[in-house]
Amino acid sequence: MSSTKTRESSISDVPAVDRTLDILERLSARPEGQTLSELSGALELPTNAVFRIMGALKARGYVDRDESSKRFTLTGKFLTITQPRFQQKSLVEVSLPSMRELRDITRETVQLGVLCGAEGVILEQVESSYPLRIVVDVGLRFALYNNAPGKLLLAHLPEHERTQMIRSLELAPCTRRTITDKEELLRECERIVQQGYSTDYGEADEGIHCVAAPVYGRHNRVEAALWISGPSRRLPKDCFEEKAQSVMAAARQVSARLQ
Repeated sequence: MSSTKTRESSISDVPAVDRTLDILERLSARPEGQTLSELSGALELPTNAVFRIMGALKARGYVDRDESSKRFTLTGKFLTITQPRFQQKSLVEVSLPSMRELRDITRETVQLGVLCGAEGVILEQVESSYPLRIVVDVGLRFALYNNAPGKLLLAHLPEHERTQMIRSLELAPCTRRTITDKEELLRECERIVQQGYSTDYGEADEGIHCVAAPVYGRHNRVEAALWISGPSRRLPKDCFEEKAQSVMAAARQVSARLQ
């Protein structure tokens, strides 16, 4: 029997694994969640099979179910088993001390994210000490063109990858300041690389500003973005440069620990 046939046979022997992966990929693409019937219909799977799989995933903490809408969503638990590691060092564990120090300096929410395909994903956050603060779910995915961490991760891709990524992106306007021109986005990426940090001037959401800096791993490769997020009245545009110094200093500390 050929190796190809052997692999095909092996795959057919584990339909439950195949079905589980199909469900997880479907939920990943549907952050609003899916009901049992929606999953069953979209994936053409028996409802009772989906029910058993979702029961097991929920019992292990990998999915949540909203009791009112009956929709299942992925939890952040997957991030605990897939966190980036560098020479046996966990990116999150290495970053947390500097994230907490940066939060104490700026009092704003500090977040850490990495590139995941054509999006970014938030790995960790340290909440602001202000009563009014920006907080999101760990595991949230974000675009690469309309916010500080996304633009920073895009800007630091190898030049040919960056060009291809920009060509593939759909630049939908989110606010009146969202970059929707690909040539302008390319110029923004070049500016980010040159100045060493990235900003979001209410480009994704009105009234929310961010300042991001790169975290470097080995071989001078950008592995993550570290940033602060806050309401525009506390984080106005004219203080971006000043705040960037603190964010870049924290990112350098994390980078040094990853070496």
